Amino acid sequence: MNAPNQPQIAALKCPQCGAALPPSTTGSAICQYCGSSLIWNPQSASTEGTTTVIRGIRLKMFTCVDSAGTGLEVFRMLMPVGWETRGGCQWLLDNPSMPAVVAFQMWNPQGAEMFEILPNINLVWNSSPMAQAMQPVGSRYFGAEVRPPMSIRDALRQIIIPRYRRGVQNLCILREEPQPNLPTVARSEAPMSGGSAEGGRVRITYSWQGYSLEEEIYGIVEIFRTFIPSMFGPAELWIWFIDFLFAFRAAQGRLDATANLFTTMVQSFQLNPHWYAAFKSVAQYLSQQQVQQIRHIGQIGQIIAQTGREIREQNLQHWYSIQERYDRIATEQSRAIRGVDAFLDPHRQEVVELPTGYGHAWANNLGEYILTEDPTFNPNLYSNLHWEQMEQHREI
Repeated sequence: MNAPNQPQIAALKCPQCGAALPPSTTGSAICQYCGSSLIWNPQSASTEGTTTVIRGIRLKMFTCVDSAGTGLEVFRMLMPVGWETRGGCQWLLDNPSMPAVVAFQMWNPQGAEMFEILPNINLVWNSSPMAQAMQPVGSRYFGAEVRPPMSIRDALRQIIIPRYRRGVQNLCILREEPQPNLPTVARSEAPMSGGSAEGGRVRITYSWQGYSLEEEIYGIVEIFRTFIPSMFGPAELWIWFIDFLFAFRAAQGRLDATANLFTTMVQSFQLNPHWYAAFKSVAQYLSQQQVQQIRHIGQIGQIIAQTGREIREQNLQHWYSIQERYDRIATEQSRAIRGVDAFLDPHRQEVVELPTGYGHAWANNLGEYILTEDPTFNPNLYSNLHWEQMEQHREI
């Protein structure tokens, strides 16, 4: 028997496709038939305490901490309530140019949806015939993989998919598309440092553990070129990266329906500038010392201490200067391109970017957010948490 003023338990169906929905302890779900993001809407007693389902998203802020190295927060981003996570920051101290990478997954335990950050790859190429004879393709030079530079399309086809999806079956590439705005959205440093950056994405389908899945992988190729002396005259040295790699996955045929959710997640990604400064300090130290391998991760703290406070502050200032350059590129226009609106979180007194198209946003005292199209929805009617409706924030 239901307690007074409690919503009655009834079989719920997706308002988009009519499919039955499984019970949810979080009050939110993704329909496994059409991919719609939904939230439960217990109505007032005047409607006999029934429960309906409406289009919406319930999110919370996730923080990734570098527990193996610096102890600092690496990044934070929004994720759906009820999803699980694994992975984090990995230190690779035999690579002075890129001593740390992030390998991370967020997934829906009640469905096929998954968001993944793939490890960046550092590569190098020397135009000198002698260098190519001594360091052939596939070998390593100071930790970087030796391979000639290529376009983002070829990098995704020839390196990323074979390396990170080699355990799947029946893999098929559906389409490939350039993403010219991705370097700007990701705030790539390459164009501002004399290099180049090219963004792209690829959509694939494959079978894995008996499931038919569809996935999009995004990435950027950043290339830096310089000339160095050699026995046969000046040679061109390419130091290049395949980075800002992330992937969205869903059941086959339902990826487009979940695109809004995945876009919200990746656009909420915020790298911690203090961790970035520490990362750059370690990279500079290793490059100066030409260290090829350090066996103990615990030495990261010693390296950071040896680099000196001045170097760390220089790296931090470099970070802020990059952010200022992008902030001058019309913040409001950038948000329009990325499909997000800024809201003021009344609990934290911070501005948070959430996806457009819903119209109504709520925040609670645990850092969770609910977005919905329904103007009558009020999470305080069924929750013991303190929810406040958020107002849109405009830049002055």
